[in-house]
Amino acid sequence: MPVLGVDTGGTFTDFYLINDDGGVSVYKRPSTPDDPARAILEGLAELRGQAGRPGVSRASGREGGTDLVHGSTVATNAIIERKGARTALITTRGFRDVLVIGRQTRPKLYDLSPQREPPLVPDELRLEANERLDWRGEVLHAIDPAEIETLLDSVQHERVESLAVCFLFSFLGPDHERVVADAARRRRIATSVSHEVLPEHREFERMSTTVANAYVAPVMERYLSRLEKAVRGHGVHRLRVMSSNGGSVSPKVAGKLAIRTTLSGPAGGVAGAFALAQNACFDRIITVDMGGTSTDVALCPGRILERDETLVGELPVRGPTVDVLSVGAGGGSIARLDAGGALRVGPESAGAKPGPACYGEGTEPTVTDAHVVLGRISAEGFLGGRMAIHPQLSFEAMARIAKPFGGSAHTAAEAVLRVANVNMERALRIVSVERGYDARDFTLVAFGGAGPLHACDLAAALRIPRVLIPQHPGVLSALGMATAPIVKDLSASVMLLVEPERGVGARHGEDESSLANPDSSPARPEHAQFTSASTLQMLAEIRDELERRGRKELKSEGFGLEGLAVQILLDMRYAGQSYELAIPSESIAPADFLPAFHAAHHARFDHSDPSRAVEVINLRAKLVLPGIATRSRKEESGKRKAKPATASNQRDVWFEGKPEVTAVYDRGDLLPGLRFRGPAVITQMDSTTVVPPGWQSEVDVMGNLIFTAV
Repeated sequence: MPVLGVDTGGTFTDFYLINDDGGVSVYKRPSTPDDPARAILEGLAELRGQAGRPGVSRASGREGGTDLVHGSTVATNAIIERKGARTALITTRGFRDVLVIGRQTRPKLYDLSPQREPPLVPDELRLEANERLDWRGEVLHAIDPAEIETLLDSVQHERVESLAVCFLFSFLGPDHERVVADAARRRRIATSVSHEVLPEHREFERMSTTVANAYVAPVMERYLSRLEKAVRGHGVHRLRVMSSNGGSVSPKVAGKLAIRTTLSGPAGGVAGAFALAQNACFDRIITVDMGGTSTDVALCPGRILERDETLVGELPVRGPTVDVLSVGAGGGSIARLDAGGALRVGPESAGAKPGPACYGEGTEPTVTDAHVVLGRISAEGFLGGRMAIHPQLSFEAMARIAKPFGGSAHTAAEAVLRVANVNMERALRIVSVERGYDARDFTLVAFGGAGPLHACDLAAALRIPRVLIPQHPGVLSALGMATAPIVKDLSASVMLLVEPERGVGARHGEDESSLANPDSSPARPEHAQFTSASTLQMLAEIRDELERRGRKELKSEGFGLEGLAVQILLDMRYAGQSYELAIPSESIAPADFLPAFHAAHHARFDHSDPSRAVEVINLRAKLVLPGIATRSRKEESGKRKAKPATASNQRDVWFEGKPEVTAVYDRGDLLPGLRFRGPAVITQMDSTTVVPPGWQSEVDVMGNLIFTAV
């Protein structure tokens, strides 16, 4: 069955189709920010209309049987633009202001007049229920169903569209939340409850995430319902949605847990880049995904890293997320002179409308305009000849900031690129050097519409020895979506203490007299001989319950279970610490997971202490159904003999303050085994690649460009 990945970006919407025979079709068109679905539907129609033309497969015109995997920015935009549903919150008495108090941190420490975004739920819609559990999950004050009905009357009177429910310690005992959720759903009120959204400790993060989910879920459900019906008319058999964890989910789950789709686009890019790099025999990579609005960077030291929290706007959201760092540097980033005359680039973006000046509607100078002025982006053939580029408008826009640069548009354009590169370089250092990794041990994989324009400069700045440009860099995020596995993430709070000489203890505060007597146990490996059988049984029961629940949910969403893999992770920390590390573990025996935790802690923080007590906070289950595999270098017949490439033409391109005669290559002419040296420009429908002087390139057997410094 063909699979089509669709990535909706701030400037362009990308399409990547994998046919039954393994053939690939790519397409790109401007986004429609007012209604993202319109760009998807128009793109599908254009794909069908162009079936059989160069660069578009005949299979793209098929009438049925296609899976569509969609990366959406709907949830993210709803939060950032504050265009979500009118939301109310019901929480434990005395905790209604947790959402406002937050962490009591100041992101801008030296700002004398800090301004905070108002909470998603206004004061009058934050309601309290007279219920309470203690820290062990035991009932201190039972919930009153009659009080709940009164609160729901108030919710409906305020014409609330969505309700968030978050009680204290509900991750240990969710019965009170279920009472409220059942009553609200009987009244057909859209409801998000914390034990379904995030059944973990930390009341602020849990409340913030639950409220954010309630705020965006109705918007996402309406969007997906409309899109799912519309795409069926374009031959789409099934719709899936990319999640922030690098996998795809059903529209039902994406609507219910919409907050888990906030980083779907960047996650797809990292997933696609890592899969292609592995197939090209590069396991350690740093990714640079530069689109029209922002640049996303990630480090993959042999695997895709995840984190458990991200910021959407200024709002903390917890949940499994591919570890991506975003900066406001994209092709549409606007260049300006600040009050002191310094050049600034971004984070403001020209977006899809009006776009960079060269697109014909905007007037502000952007990074894309800088590339046009320097001759790196040509007016001919942009977006396969479907979009006009106006170089004169780029020169006029750049002239607005050229005065400090002697009035030279070229000098100003080079300055714009240097500033943009510094912004991206800073992000690359954060995910590599500042986390203890040597960037020289990695390969830089650059993609997105603008990533290949900056790749070699960024690699040189961090002394990364090798750059890989995929065959279709401008639509790689869509490729990641098309090949993404189906992933179900579930978690449960366990709150266990592992003493270094007593093994696993009971839940915090529980009488430890039930622990096995270590003197009566036979000699076993360290930790294992002091293990409480009842505690390990509890861990096993939680693990098995999460797996059963995951299997049941996958079946109910229409997925088969063939090839299902189950991964178990334990969130662990030393006693007294505030934050955890997620440790993959095939076993729930302390003799297995404790050494793994100590090693991970040492790798991350450069120290560990095996004599210190360890807390196991959460148990996570990740159920993975495999996606479509991309072809591997190992499957190719062999490496072809290297020979020089032939340029299609030449033009002047500016490097280091002067124009140089530069070879221009058509990406479609660069067959495996061909070699060439910079300066060079490689053009293709979805992106443009620049090879500066001092770099050489070779086309590998998969069609990737591999750059190395001479």
